[in-house]
Amino acid sequence: MQADFAVELGVDDETLEMPWAAEEGGPRYYDLKRHPELLSNLEEAVRAPELGEFLSKVNSLQSPLETAKCDVWSSTEINPEEEIFEATHKFGSYVDLFFSDEPKRFSFPRHEQVAKRLTNLLQRAPEMPVSVEFLIRRCYYHEPEEAPGQEEIRDGFYITFYLFGFAKDELRSRQNWAIGLKLIGNAIRQMSAG
Repeated sequence: MQADFAVELGVDDETLEMPWAAEEGGPRYYDLKRHPELLSNLEEAVRAPELGEFLSKVNSLQSPLETAKCDVWSSTEINPEEEIFEATHKFGSYVDLFFSDEPKRFSFPRHEQVAKRLTNLLQRAPEMPVSVEFLIRRCYYHEPEEAPGQEEIRDGFYITFYLFGFAKDELRSRQNWAIGLKLIGNAIRQMSAG
């Protein structure tokens, strides 16, 4: 398994608003940590039950993390750096993670520690056609003020991880992706316990 992490805090880099919602009744944030029954509302979790299982575990009360956003897809576009896998198909996903413990949401060192620890744990995994990258990004947390209708926006952080499974066909690329997702879930549980 290829595992790495990076920091993306530049002006043009991806950010997240929490909670978030698309316009006109589109996708939105569901608090799966406090309301696990809402998992069935996520179209991605229905399309890929392996992702649903992962989201359920990461949002469990035992986990220090929770999820904000996710997606899953299949592709035949192989980037030059992915050619080492000698694949024609890749199955991918991303999941946005943030700390359940509010003070940790605003600590860059905590996010860096988690990204490094998960990367180190996953680099020990057996050789397989799977890649994962953890990206530390800026998150704007909307927090209610004491006055009704008022809120404060605080700069914090979150982690996006991209996971890809590679193979000569879509089915096997998805199977490799699912194995990688289980390994990430195990690494998060191991990190939580230790």
